[in-house]
Amino acid sequence: MQEPDEIDAVATRVYRERVIHPTDSSAQLAARLDVGLETVNEAERKLSALGLLRRSPGGGWVAISPESAADELLGPAEQDILQRRIALAATRARLHALTGDYLEARSMRSARSNIEIIEGIDHIRAVIDDLARTCSQSLDTMHPGLQSEQAIRAALPLDVEMLARGVAIRTLLQHTAHSHPATTYYAEKITAAGAGVRSTGLLPSRMLIYDRNCAVLPLDPENTRSGVALVRDPAVLGFLMRLFEHYWERALPFAEDQREADPAPTGVEREVLVLMAAGKKNEAIAHHLGMSVRSVSRIVSGLMERLDASSRFQAGVRTVQNGWLS
Repeated sequence: MQEPDEIDAVATRVYRERVIHPTDSSAQLAARLDVGLETVNEAERKLSALGLLRRSPGGGWVAISPESAADELLGPAEQDILQRRIALAATRARLHALTGDYLEARSMRSARSNIEIIEGIDHIRAVIDDLARTCSQSLDTMHPGLQSEQAIRAALPLDVEMLARGVAIRTLLQHTAHSHPATTYYAEKITAAGAGVRSTGLLPSRMLIYDRNCAVLPLDPENTRSGVALVRDPAVLGFLMRLFEHYWERALPFAEDQREADPAPTGVEREVLVLMAAGKKNEAIAHHLGMSVRSVSRIVSGLMERLDASSRFQAGVRTVQNGWLS
């Protein structure tokens, strides 16, 4: 997109007078401002290039609001950037989906004693109980999706007991956990006991890292009850810690701002959000959905407020971050 000319003081004065006197000719406007006609013509050229002036059917100029001019001038570029952001997020998710394959392949190069397979839910619970009891420094956990209430009831007393012993706990959840009462209760309890709890839109795999020297990973991410791998290989643990830190640094404190972690919009709100993401203006959205422009504007304002966004581009980025659109 070509860089537009600067809006200097003369152009600003011409724009204001054109709003006040829409039927004046350029010569009349020059007389009002006590400047030359060429100066007015140059200012009108700049304003037209920015979309702030538009030719009227009668041959004169019509002043356009800055918001409408910005939408028309920047809309295509913002839409292109948003689509690229969405594509980047999708690519990142596909790459992170290979984490399990990487860890499995990497573990094949490790000594047998560095990788231990535990199968059966009772054996898994016994191992996790033992790791929790012997943990002395830190526990970093990552929980994609929603955990069962039974798993939460089993984890809560162990975590509270570790916190009481001085173990530093950091827990990563997904934004969708805000809509799950049992997970919210768990997060509140361990936060009150001193744990750090954050949430983000996407997590690659369930993971527990005890004292930075033993990681617990599911053999099957879709069925964590089928078995887990205990990983003690230093190289793999280093990768897992970097992966955890990557998500931790970009996540939001779980209880800091609920607006960022609200449930995804549904119904008409979602339809409006999809069309916003496609770069549609309020008028086009209203026409597409058979609604009034005022109603669409109210919904868009509400979505922007929930996302704490100051522009449609920022709203699009945060929509992707929150996982509201796939």
